[in-house]
Amino acid sequence: MMNIKAIVQVNQNFDAGNIEVVSIEHPSNIQLKIRMDNKSNFYQWFYFRLSGAKHTPCTLKILNGAEASYPDGFKNYRVLYSYNRKEWLRHGTTLKNGVLSIDFTPLFDAVYFAYFVPYSMERHHDMIAISQKVSHCSHQILGQTLDGQDLDLLKLSLPNHGKRTGKKNCWMIARQHPGETMAEWWMEGCIENLLDNESELTRALLKQCDIYLVPNMNPDGSRRGHLRTNAAGCNLNREWATPTLKASAEVFLVKEAMAEIGVDFLLDVHGDESLPYCFIAGTEGLNEWNDERQAQLDFYRNRLAKINADFQTTKGYPRNPRGEANMTMSTVQIAHLHKCLAMTLEMPFKDTTATPDQIYGWSTDRCKRLAHSCLVVLNHFLGSDL
Repeated sequence: MMNIKAIVQVNQNFDAGNIEVVSIEHPSNIQLKIRMDNKSNFYQWFYFRLSGAKHTPCTLKILNGAEASYPDGFKNYRVLYSYNRKEWLRHGTTLKNGVLSIDFTPLFDAVYFAYFVPYSMERHHDMIAISQKVSHCSHQILGQTLDGQDLDLLKLSLPNHGKRTGKKNCWMIARQHPGETMAEWWMEGCIENLLDNESELTRALLKQCDIYLVPNMNPDGSRRGHLRTNAAGCNLNREWATPTLKASAEVFLVKEAMAEIGVDFLLDVHGDESLPYCFIAGTEGLNEWNDERQAQLDFYRNRLAKINADFQTTKGYPRNPRGEANMTMSTVQIAHLHKCLAMTLEMPFKDTTATPDQIYGWSTDRCKRLAHSCLVVLNHFLGSDL
């Protein structure tokens, strides 16, 4: 019988994988580096498998942690690990002299580590396939990405039998930054709620609006294991002023569809590497910002904080002074062009300080619950006089 000796290995050659092996001199000194996004200097996302180290104390050292795009994201950070890629648990790390270290003794032959719970393109395709089987959901391909992947759009709508209904067009987009996988977990929760034929919330929403979802704005970056950019190294959320098919086809195609259909509401879903809060950023920096727009933003944020304990309104990004909006960002550009409420929802990579979970931290289930709460508040908002 062949006696094959286990060899400690690290591999990232799979969907969304990202790590470079510098050396494996001994299980106690596994030296790694995070690979930069293609044609850019962004990096922070990692996802890899450690094999051949069952019951062996290991120290994995990510040597370039301190130079990552958001080094504060690795302070007090707990890495995610999984043996079956279904349940992901948290494990402590240390950041010293610029090196992010993970001390870990695997219980089985192979264990996966990731910056946050991965959301693969295969899971994305499964979600799209399931969605189209529900009568009030339709699927459209807006075009192809630079790597030739399909850019998917889902429309959720009740038939109006040819009558003009005056319904609003509400858009939700996610994962412009591919390493922010919590955004697509949020989107999965959103879609699961909207596909439920028995849901009173779904029926109430679709009587007031048609909902347009782009579950993954950046398929190429997602598959490549990027943190923040597409295949051409473009940060898509800085491309909305003048997108091009050559550099930022994803934004070009979505913005074109929005111009054709119209936008009355936009929620752009993201994750923040450093801040341990769920919060919403508005578009207060627009020249045309006024009391009416402020009232709409306050209504949505305050109502969401009332119904979901994970969300809060006191911490977040500094408010831009009026006239100093970044017009290259999705929410600012769309709020300006379509005169609508447009917001950026941020979730943490780590956890929320007010509602911590010692086992899972910020988790996929909490992403999905927040998505449900966002839909509830959207229903309230559409039914208000604002």
